[in-house]
Amino acid sequence: MLMKGVTLRGLEVFEALAATGSVAQAAQMTGLSQPAVSQQMRNLETALGADLVDHARRPMQLTQAGRSYLARTQTVLSQLRLGQNELTVMDLSHLSTLDLGVIDDFDNDLTPQLVTILAENMARCRFRLTTAPSHEIAGAMRDRRLHVAIAASSGAMVDGVVEYPLVRDPFMLVCARGALAEAGGAGALMRGLPLLRYDRAQLIGRQIEAHLAAQKLDFPERFEIGSHLSLMTLVARGVGWGLTTPLGFMRAGRMHDRMEAHPLPFPPFSRTISLFAASDWSDRVPRDVARIMRMLVTDLVIDPALRQLPWLEGTLRVLGGE
Repeated sequence: MLMKGVTLRGLEVFEALAATGSVAQAAQMTGLSQPAVSQQMRNLETALGADLVDHARRPMQLTQAGRSYLARTQTVLSQLRLGQNELTVMDLSHLSTLDLGVIDDFDNDLTPQLVTILAENMARCRFRLTTAPSHEIAGAMRDRRLHVAIAASSGAMVDGVVEYPLVRDPFMLVCARGALAEAGGAGALMRGLPLLRYDRAQLIGRQIEAHLAAQKLDFPERFEIGSHLSLMTLVARGVGWGLTTPLGFMRAGRMHDRMEAHPLPFPPFSRTISLFAASDWSDRVPRDVARIMRMLVTDLVIDPALRQLPWLEGTLRVLGGE
């Protein structure tokens, strides 16, 4: 039983206020009036007997007690949202077979959650999951070896395949912790250390190379790495710098204490993660799977990434959902 005065609405308001530092923005996020946001925070702090935010500062800052309580709050709200996702998932009991492909960026947390939700709703369905890089998923989709796939979009139309955009995933610069400050800025870092490139056979590698060429940026050819986690390990060890996206960065969580991420020092670009479905499938199934994916990626990837890298606000975001 929750302590009197501690409500789910109060926890949502606290989470929003912690993210924005603004009563006005927290009101927009929660759909409440500004006086209601302030009242919810007063009720929560009174119930806990502690100040969670410094109300005198603008933007508001969390107190030490607030930082500690926020971690608990986010865990509780995340689990409740995941539970809601499971309850609102579509009925897949009518399917006899489902071949699903998912980009390997989601291996850590999201894919297991998605598969659990789908499996629990496919009582008599033969289900097969493939995880692989986007270019392999796209090839399997073109060859009709998959019914539904989640991967980075190439932007090209594929005959017989319908695309449902899910996430805008912007590129950013990654380097070893402290390397950018030690070099004296991004430009000096990029000149002083080698670029750790993705394998050009991969879609992400081709996207990066195309953008660098468009910006007339040329870096020596020294490293071309096929494994994302191997590339992130080299970055963390200071061997060089790289270009990746928030989805890739969050996948390398165990190295975050040795890495840092920064906005690009040249014109930005991004990739789109989409759900692809064979056009002869019922429209309802891919739309429902896309809806669940958007909820999961928000809770498990985007929200944690924005807490760690708040400067990504507005560029890392869910797409579609209409």
